[in-house]
Amino acid sequence: MTGDVWLPYPADQIPGLPGEKESGLTYRRWDGEETFPADPADCVFYVVPYLSATDVALRPLPAMENLRVVQTLSAGTDNVAPAVAALPEGVMLCNARGVHEASTAELALTLTLASLRGIPRFVAGQRAEEWRSGFYPALADRTVLIVGYGSIGAAIEDRLTPFECARVLRVARSARATERGEVHPFTALPTLLPEADVVILSTPLTEQTRGLVDAEFLARLKDGALLVNVARGPVVDTEALLAEAGTGRVSAALDVTDPEPLPAGHPLWHAPGVLVSPHVGGSTSAFEPRAKRLLARQLTRFAAGGQPDNIVLTARG
Repeated sequence: MTGDVWLPYPADQIPGLPGEKESGLTYRRWDGEETFPADPADCVFYVVPYLSATDVALRPLPAMENLRVVQTLSAGTDNVAPAVAALPEGVMLCNARGVHEASTAELALTLTLASLRGIPRFVAGQRAEEWRSGFYPALADRTVLIVGYGSIGAAIEDRLTPFECARVLRVARSARATERGEVHPFTALPTLLPEADVVILSTPLTEQTRGLVDAEFLARLKDGALLVNVARGPVVDTEALLAEAGTGRVSAALDVTDPEPLPAGHPLWHAPGVLVSPHVGGSTSAFEPRAKRLLARQLTRFAAGGQPDNIVLTARG
């Protein structure tokens, strides 16, 4: 395989990349700048700049006439999948499975524990010089429902294990068995939701999951339940969540919102019982070394004529 590879990092900063002379590949650095590093028509492997705006990520695609692989550095591909699907037959879209699991699962646990144990209230109390003692909910002895039991969902359960939860319930697109127990299909949610003290969303954004957490979903939650979203903002109907949170019946911790970024003045900022973090599930010190290892593996396979890992979509032309 010969052609250009567009990377968001200098090639000499990615250990393990195939050499240009041996592989026939030419590495070009592009991280979303206005000027392209070379003719996009020569690009055969395109790594989407991480955290770039959708219009930036998609801008070179129409001119990439010889493209074979689009590699995202995000777990979700909803921002680029429609454009890749419209490309010539055979172009493969790959996600960053294996890169974000640890960081996202860490944040899911952080948001869960912070919300349950009253950390936002303590921070406000410290600023006001008020000693806000009392009894607060624990994660121990609680039932946690993970909605979206892929690699990130499994990583979340890994980190829940030491916290002595009463049960962990798992839901994914289709039912299956795992070493830890049963994974239920989405159709089981109406039965499972009333059992959950904590619901953690880690599902990709698809037509099936867009607006999944609507008024009916929230109404099935028990009083005092906590909703944690480390998936995508549009998985949750914002107006429905605001209505439910406004009653004080449920609380929420959101790393992602709809709209996003959350604009100044939006009611979610000050909704009772709602904790907001600015979409930082994967943005940690763990990201870059894992991303570079993924790129080295993917390009080694590509240069050898093999199929890359983590294929989520193949264009049909």
